Amino acid sequence: MPFIETEDIQRGENVYLNYQDYGEGQPVILIHGWPLSHKMWENQVQAIVDAGFRCIAYDRRGFGDSDRPWLNYDYTSLAQDLRGLIEHLDLRHCVLVGFSMGGGEVVRYLSMFGDDRVDKAVLISSIIPLVKKTDNNPNGVPEDKLDEIMEALKTKRVTFLAEFSKQFYNYSDNKDKVSEEQLRYDWAITSAASPRATIETAKAWANTDFRPELRNVTVPTLIIHGEDDQIVPIETSSDQSSKEIRNNKYIQIKDAPHGLFLTHKEELNTALIDFLKS
Repeated sequence: MPFIETEDIQRGENVYLNYQDYGEGQPVILIHGWPLSHKMWENQVQAIVDAGFRCIAYDRRGFGDSDRPWLNYDYTSLAQDLRGLIEHLDLRHCVLVGFSMGGGEVVRYLSMFGDDRVDKAVLISSIIPLVKKTDNNPNGVPEDKLDEIMEALKTKRVTFLAEFSKQFYNYSDNKDKVSEEQLRYDWAITSAASPRATIETAKAWANTDFRPELRNVTVPTLIIHGEDDQIVPIETSSDQSSKEIRNNKYIQIKDAPHGLFLTHKEELNTALIDFLKS
């Protein structure tokens, strides 16, 4: 499997990231959600390559087959990793596609490096702009609920992840679309991730406020969110970011859960490919 070496800017160490690179044409970079790996994009990679694009999917540090450093799981380090991938492959005119937590990498990347190598962006089920409930974000997730998640990750991680997968897909409503085998497959991916990375990246998506950075997203942007997302409710995320990102197209998918890349893959893929070709 191919790897790229990216420098850890805070410690001067090198981190190796696993990536997959298929097809030819304009590069589309897929940034996976928490706590999965690049394997979540199985149904999108085929559609993107078939549509005539080059598709690159990689594992975030600490996940999949990438290196597992002890420190530096903040969004600045993660955006630097993305920059390392783009520079290593000398990619130009990229489309950055971030799912859930991955939306933060898209916004932080554009804040740090601008759009010299990026033509478009896509935010799918994204945590942008702020997860946590604050005085000026009253509809966010209460801090005590986030503390419960962190404690569960420390004390019963593999059990928590099994239940999380069901909520990810609104499983009770989508048993015709999500098999028990799929849940076991996801659990195998998530439970195999670095325990340290799982917790530290959760702290990053739970506490990072991207509201001041949304003005840095100047490229054409597609925002897609499921109306029935129980992990990242649409009202606290994409409804807000769609009002602040200037040049965006906003699509809400009826009845779709957080994991719409599987349950509503046809609708997602159609919207994504149409945007790539526009």
